[in-house]
Amino acid sequence: MYTWIWRRLPGNTAVRSLSALALVLAVAVLLLFVVFPEVEPLLPFTDVTVTE
Repeated sequence: MYTWIWRRLPGNTAVRSLSALALVLAVAVLLLFVVFPEVEPLLPFTDVTVTE
């Protein structure tokens, strides 16, 4: 998969590296600000009960 992405990025190695870094950062921002907040209410981590 990474080879497929690398081959399709334009430019030489330096430009490809910067493009790949921008792609990784864009995915991270998308996950942190869009996907995770939408999924968080569905996760059971807020149902914490402590019994003695």
